[in-house]
Amino acid sequence: MTASGEAVLSVVLQLAPALLIAGILVSFVRLVRGPSLSDRVVALDLIATLAVGIISAQTVERNDDVFLSLAAAVALTTFLGTVAFARYVEKGRLE
Repeated sequence: MTASGEAVLSVVLQLAPALLIAGILVSFVRLVRGPSLSDRVVALDLIATLAVGIISAQTVERNDDVFLSLAAAVALTTFLGTVAFARYVEKGRLE
């Protein structure tokens, strides 16, 4: 990689976690304020997705793939939770 490419990557890897954390803070406001259950579930899903982004950015920055399995587990759990909520909304009640 060239020197300018490394400089760009360095800036991006420093900026990305800060932007992702800002996104988590904004999503947390939506999680708390609502107003509906669907808004809260979408906000929680977004928070988990942004957390996966932070884990992935740290993995690239440290050049170590030890946390990628954690990111995959969080993403899978979030996906399953979203599918369960969609099923709940479709049925209209718990069975």
